[in-house]
Amino acid sequence: MVEAEEATILERIAAGDQTAVRQCMDQFSGLVWSLARRYSESTADAEDASQEIFLEIWKSASRFDRSMGSEAVFIGTIARRRLIDRLRSRKRRPETEEFIEENFTDIESQSPVPTAMASEVDAAKAALAQLAPDQRQVILLGVVEGMTHSEIATHTGRPLGTVKTQMRRGMQKIRRLLEEGEDAVNG
Repeated sequence: MVEAEEATILERIAAGDQTAVRQCMDQFSGLVWSLARRYSESTADAEDASQEIFLEIWKSASRFDRSMGSEAVFIGTIARRRLIDRLRSRKRRPETEEFIEENFTDIESQSPVPTAMASEVDAAKAALAQLAPDQRQVILLGVVEGMTHSEIATHTGRPLGTVKTQMRRGMQKIRRLLEEGEDAVNG
């Protein structure tokens, strides 16, 4: 009597097995992370890319065919394609630095800042300048241009989850930098 082959992790994910999702992350996170880190500009960008890759893996799990190759090859192929898509998308975006300079100039020319607030504005600009260019762009589009997360995602070509993560992390960093600046002044 021939024994049936045990289902692979991807086959179990495709069948809706929730424990297989955790096993997939445990087993293949090193592969995905090493590829994401190699193709990304920063650790935060690699983290976002890894999230996108695992989402794509889970969506595509039903397409896995063990007769065509191993799970590692399937996952590596998905990761590589996703990372190349991210690189191409990044190249199509307008330069963030030009965008920032234009908007800083617009902000300063539109509303004269009372002298009492000038130091606060300078501190906010300095904190904003310390962000990664992608985070800075997302925050400027949201705060200055008044765009929603969805509008920013469409405008920049980034996934909505990435936009939300960049906005949240950027705002947290600005808050931390401003608090550190206050502590230095009051300390």
